[in-house]
Amino acid sequence: MVNKMNPIFPENLQAMHKFSETYAKRTGTFFCSDLSITAIVIEGLARHKDEYGAPLCPCRHYDDKAAEVSCAYWNCPCVPMRERKECHCMLFLTKENEFASDLQVISIEQIKNFINEEKSY
Repeated sequence: MVNKMNPIFPENLQAMHKFSETYAKRTGTFFCSDLSITAIVIEGLARHKDEYGAPLCPCRHYDDKAAEVSCAYWNCPCVPMRERKECHCMLFLTKENEFASDLQVISIEQIKNFINEEKSY
């Protein structure tokens, strides 16, 4: 489902933005030092939530995304993240990770700017 007001941005972008900030703060994890990665992952989660009803990890290949959603293993936060704080997407990083920033917030404007930059390539 594409946002009718602005087809570039998924409808669930705001929800996934808020979830990401809240989850990072709750778990003591941080966003990637390259905030474009953070933005693109949040966008991917939002698109999957729009299309499949759940924020399926956008950084993996699936033969059947709908089946993966129903299994819930890779729905964000995925099982490896919940159990071991291992985020394949680099959205939620522990402070020891060399790519971690000290940020747990990103503005919706930053996310939209990074999405627009990616779409222009």
